[in-house]
Amino acid sequence: MFQKLKKAAGVAAAILATTTMISTAQADAYPQKAITLVAPYGAGGASDLAARALAETARKYTGEQPVVVVNKTGNGGMNGARFVSEAKPDGYTVLLSRVGMALYPAVYTDSPVGWDDYTFLGMLESTPMILAVNANSDVQTVDDLIAKIKDSDGATTYAASGPTAIDGFTVQALLSDLDLDPLTASTLVPYKGGSALAAALLGGHVDFLAIAAGSLMPHIEAGKMRPLMVYSPKRMAALPDVPTAKELGYTQAGQVGGWSGLYGPKGLPDDVVAKWTEVLGHVATDEQWLDLAEKRGSISIIGDEDPSAYVKSQFELYNGMAKKFGYIQ
Repeated sequence: MFQKLKKAAGVAAAILATTTMISTAQADAYPQKAITLVAPYGAGGASDLAARALAETARKYTGEQPVVVVNKTGNGGMNGARFVSEAKPDGYTVLLSRVGMALYPAVYTDSPVGWDDYTFLGMLESTPMILAVNANSDVQTVDDLIAKIKDSDGATTYAASGPTAIDGFTVQALLSDLDLDPLTASTLVPYKGGSALAAALLGGHVDFLAIAAGSLMPHIEAGKMRPLMVYSPKRMAALPDVPTAKELGYTQAGQVGGWSGLYGPKGLPDDVVAKWTEVLGHVATDEQWLDLAEKRGSISIIGDEDPSAYVKSQFELYNGMAKKFGYIQ
């Protein structure tokens, strides 16, 4: 009788141990709940569009756990960036990063978040920027725009998120390439978010802008805007007749461009990093992701760049421009 009880107790202990191991493994499996994906700029802009495309695609590979996009705007994208950098490093709060996450700390020595205050999970896309005017403008080419700027004595206006935002640097880099004062040769009019920037040009409130392709392509395709130049390593497939800044010989402007990446707080566990590596590997070849990227005028670069090295090079590029333009003394 004692032997039977002993055997039964042993079997029960083994079952309990096995159950505990399974329960522990299930508890540790990431993700077990919804993931918050922070877009640090306004609705309708490049970061918002990219975040929603990633969220929609990635949930197929997160065990159907939803990826919920939350816009946390302000301070050149740093409010959202800071929110993520200070979040618990458990993988449930991640950042749809943009070039501003490298640019802002490159310009402001008191930036609330450093360019490397994250766990880099991967680069997502290259986002060409487009220099454009209203379709009703008498400006037909880049040369026409340059002539207008030179004749205006600073009176021409362009829309941008701010002087040290990427869509401010697109114009300032071009002006600097022309040996014009990047801060006074044309007047910046600030707006928040890609939709507001595009609306300013459509409404005739500014003369031109140079912002992310995703915010402009619908208007270009509708014939409401005229593209003059793209900030991209090569011509956009959707705009094959529009030259790049690089091919027009603009050295600094030719290096400027937008991009998206995926960051988490510093100290993410290895299993979370591994899971996102796996998820992004699937996303990279997912037709939905590729189709949405093409519609935004973006190029998927998942797996093409080492994120840490790439972001460091971007920080150094804009830090050099900031010193040249006088933002850093």
